[in-house]
Amino acid sequence: AKALECKHGLGPAASKVYLRDRGLSLGGYGEFNYKESLSDGDDTYDFVRLVLYAGYKFTDRIVFNSEIEFEHASTGSNDQDGQVSVEQAYLDFFLKDWANVRAGLVLVPVGFVNELHEPPFFHGNERPSVERQIIPTTWRANGLGVFGDVGETLSYRTYVVTSLRAERFSSANIRSGRQNGNVERAKDFSWVGRLDYIPVLGLDFGASIYLGNQGQGDDLVLGATTEDVDAFMQMYEWHAQWHYRGLEIRGLGVYVNLKDTEELSINAGEPIGSDMWGAYGEVAYDLMPWFLPDSEQYLAPWLRYSRYNTQEDVPSGFVADDEQDREDLEVGFSYKPIPKVVIKTEYRYLDAKEGDRPDEFRLGAGFVF
Repeated sequence: AKALECKHGLGPAASKVYLRDRGLSLGGYGEFNYKESLSDGDDTYDFVRLVLYAGYKFTDRIVFNSEIEFEHASTGSNDQDGQVSVEQAYLDFFLKDWANVRAGLVLVPVGFVNELHEPPFFHGNERPSVERQIIPTTWRANGLGVFGDVGETLSYRTYVVTSLRAERFSSANIRSGRQNGNVERAKDFSWVGRLDYIPVLGLDFGASIYLGNQGQGDDLVLGATTEDVDAFMQMYEWHAQWHYRGLEIRGLGVYVNLKDTEELSINAGEPIGSDMWGAYGEVAYDLMPWFLPDSEQYLAPWLRYSRYNTQEDVPSGFVADDEQDREDLEVGFSYKPIPKVVIKTEYRYLDAKEGDRPDEFRLGAGFVF
């Protein structure tokens, strides 16, 4: 159905504006879940996010698209992490099938879920750990680039975007270095490129590269002196997925190399990894055709195994934080009474080389419109 068609790397709800003849397009999604933490009693029920898409098709060649997110239901002073954010807002200028221009606040095209993160289209109530801890999903930045399709089998996106701020990196991840479009430091820019190859319907191979200095001119406190560094970062990501009848198989790997980590670690007072990596594999199978062959309902058990380490290598003089050398095993079910609504449940077995990570049970739901 057109309402569930993906365009230009985006999810179906985010793609609605491209399917209109002219004028305003509205869409959105939401998700909420209950988490039972099985050993520390930290149980929560969270309306994680409500997102509104607003787009406008001025002409066949000029399109505006935006995503506005309300996180954790409230932005009151007594509430943790609640905020309203513009996740993306950009103009597309369509020139040719193989070469079009995008400018504004864009999603960085790395991994599966940074661009396509609508809840009915990934398994689990949380986005995969590797795509949050190594790839800092949701990751957006102001920039300019080119995208297009080459024939029926090849698509690409390539942008120059404002870099992260390495001064904010931590032992756990690089997520806190995101600028999110808010008066971004723009001394340093990075290049990101992505290529996807679909040789046959249902089979997708792809890769992305992100390169650039992340220092942004921030002064690092190094004892009695201050200094700014380049903090050149390389991120290499590959992904593949195969859908055949009811079978779904997905895999992703990512490697990050970061320079000037000795200075970054001294400034942060904790080791910042010079090398970080993560990988996961996932398998699911839709059982519903066995029970109701003519139904649009969907019921899939799924399993995901993840390994990731933000402290694979640290600068001399620092000891790696082995709590960041992690392993996740997740099993669950996804049920869709209709394609736009999903009910999810999973059990998460969480482990680390050092320290305790409580296992979790989650039950939740999501929707798009």
